[in-house]
Amino acid sequence: MRIERLSVLGVRNLAAAELALEPRLNLVWGPNGAGKTNVLEALYMALAGRSCRTANDRETIAFGEPLARAEAVVADDAERRTFLCAVDRSEGKRHALDGPPVGPDAGSRRPPLAVFMPDRLVLVKGPPAARRAHLDRFCAAMWPARAEARRRYGRALAQRNALLGRIRAGEAGVEGLDAWDQELATAGVELIDTRAGAVERLATPFVAAAADLGLPGKASLEYRPRSEAHTAEELTRELGDRRDSDLGRGYTGHGPHLDELALRADGRQLRRYGSQGQQRVGLLALLFAEHDALVADGRPPPLMLLDDVTSELDPERRAALCERLEAGGGQALITAATREALPASTERAELALRDGRAIVPVSAPESDTRAA
Repeated sequence: MRIERLSVLGVRNLAAAELALEPRLNLVWGPNGAGKTNVLEALYMALAGRSCRTANDRETIAFGEPLARAEAVVADDAERRTFLCAVDRSEGKRHALDGPPVGPDAGSRRPPLAVFMPDRLVLVKGPPAARRAHLDRFCAAMWPARAEARRRYGRALAQRNALLGRIRAGEAGVEGLDAWDQELATAGVELIDTRAGAVERLATPFVAAAADLGLPGKASLEYRPRSEAHTAEELTRELGDRRDSDLGRGYTGHGPHLDELALRADGRQLRRYGSQGQQRVGLLALLFAEHDALVADGRPPPLMLLDDVTSELDPERRAALCERLEAGGGQALITAATREALPASTERAELALRDGRAIVPVSAPESDTRAA
């Protein structure tokens, strides 16, 4: 499964253009401000229906333009599909697959997405909620049929919290809590089991990727569930034991919505004790671990969107990064200020961005065409 073509119109500073992408490593290079990150964002937006950089879709629209439009053609051995995302200042957002709005199966009709951007370091150094959401997205890519457990848990949690709030305000009685405890526990145990299975698949490749990419010390990836329950009955009892405190605060203070995914080096959490460079390597190692786990399970390899990933890697680690990308299969887009950011021996296609807007295809290295 590969991206054949990306078309953009009105996306940040990018000129209207159509880009042909190779089914391997694509290097997007150019000076600061040329729009390299915007290319990755446009491709992500076309496939996922949202930006990977902002929660406000309208921020993707170029100044003075009425809309931002990104279209990606996805191909495999059987068919071609066209994903389109358009954000209009007056009409809102539209995300379509071959014309009609995307359906629930859209995720299975495109490659999984793995994104490295410096501003996504919140995944490593930010609050646990970001890591839980990321882990759940990986679980959905690994086991699509299990994705519903997270949605069921979210709905049950919202209903239970709403009822707790009404009880605390004197507007309802406690008799309705038993049913929501059972619903929350049933979905919660399934969610815990799925997350634990995912981290078990990721732990070994995470250690290997971290070592290859130069993370100092022995790396580890650990799932830390808030609950010790193994069955719905056990989680229901835990909720019952904490009911008084939940009633006092007006929301649910126990369950998998409070779980943690810990990235460590020498036993210390990168979130608290890792340097900026170590946190970058930790995030990159997690993405490669997910790539390797998906491929090992027979799933399509993720599309790797790697922004400014080489800036803090020495030449040896850059070579290790490229070796991993070449050996793992699948497609990748890497941005860099110069083409020398990747080893000369690395086979790749190139796109040079110049003058802040123009997108110029490059077929082979030429010293006199380097971006200034």
